[in-house]
Amino acid sequence: VQLQDSGPGLVKPSQTLSLTCTVSGASITTDYYYWSWIRQPPGKGLEWMGAITNSGSTYYSPSIKSRTSIARDTSKNQFTLQLSSVTPEGTAVYYCARAYTIVVRSTRETDYWGQGTQVTVSS
Repeated sequence: VQLQDSGPGLVKPSQTLSLTCTVSGASITTDYYYWSWIRQPPGKGLEWMGAITNSGSTYYSPSIKSRTSIARDTSKNQFTLQLSSVTPEGTAVYYCARAYTIVVRSTRETDYWGQGTQVTVSS
């Protein structure tokens, strides 16, 4: 199983951050896992952002729910993250991951991760 996250490395404040996770070796529509987005700001711990299941149900962190959308492209076996109205506090390494639980509090709750995409929010 491989996950590969991708997207722009620089986003301007107030714009929308968009990332894609391409999954190979597993199916996001048949394998019952939580296909998740997690970020790590510089010098801080992991922050779970949200997830989508094989049936398309979505779950979001309450702190960013109003600005977050997770979707999927089943034809490409991809799932995506959109985070609107970003601020410099959104600067982080963003990861996609396959998780066993809705909310990821520990890497033990996951098994596969993308390599991470550094996103800087700056004008």
